[in-house]
Amino acid sequence: MERLAEMMTFAKVVEAKSFSAAALELATSKSLVSKQVSSLEQALGVRLLNRTTRRLSLTEIGAAYYEHCARIAQEIDAATETVTHLQAEPRGVLRVTSPVIFASLHLAPALGTFLQQHDQVEVELNASDRVVDLVEEGYDLAIRITDRPAPNMVARQIAPVRWVTCAAPAYLERHGTPETPQDLREHHCLVYQDIPALRSGWRYVVGNKEVHLHLQGKCRVNSSEVMIQLALDGMGILMLPTYIVGQYLKSGRLQEILPDSVANPGMSLYMTYMPNKYMQPKVRAFIDHLMAHFGPVPPWDRY
Repeated sequence: MERLAEMMTFAKVVEAKSFSAAALELATSKSLVSKQVSSLEQALGVRLLNRTTRRLSLTEIGAAYYEHCARIAQEIDAATETVTHLQAEPRGVLRVTSPVIFASLHLAPALGTFLQQHDQVEVELNASDRVVDLVEEGYDLAIRITDRPAPNMVARQIAPVRWVTCAAPAYLERHGTPETPQDLREHHCLVYQDIPALRSGWRYVVGNKEVHLHLQGKCRVNSSEVMIQLALDGMGILMLPTYIVGQYLKSGRLQEILPDSVANPGMSLYMTYMPNKYMQPKVRAFIDHLMAHFGPVPPWDRY
């Protein structure tokens, strides 16, 4: 290995047919090229080149040795080209984790178009509401919906996430429409137990004032699908992101209430990944794809 640079210089001298031409291609001096070839000959204990004032020629041993050096040089060039190609072209297995509901409602279509555009990439998706450790579990990226991205991660904001308080028109006809967040204490609220953003209660900003409500609710569930069905059946009021209930707001089956109160302010959809100076092309391509697919106004808010 310690002679590798000298072997590459020797091969270049043979191909260029002179020390001067080789030095020019290697962007170094003629004296250094000559010194490296002489050092190689001394280490091997043989003469590789016949030198005259007019030309260079290979000795018999030099010709045999050159074949090996040339083959090694080609392998090195091929290895370099492979690395360059891999860094330029998205390829390989991309491991992603995402909240379950977001994955099923919105990530699946984005994944489909991404895979169509990048046929050298495979995706492994872990749809889980558990906060996955990217390093320990070997993931490239995590989709997070939060107002506080982890400080030890790079967090790329993809799109805003807007939360709404809503109910079926039938419920509001029977029980009336709350005018303020505090009025919710007098209503049947459907409480989602497992979603992190609601563990500390329902949070609103009204003007410059924050309001926190710790609602027990008449019905507490850990499934957004069940909550939505209960709300559609007129059983109560719920608070969820528009990426879950946007379609029902658009159709009128659910009606937004408290429009002047900002629910769960500051929430955004983030793509998070470990800090890395050399971001892999598959990771960069996926982030760029999600930016184009979801931002700046995400599809669930286009109603």
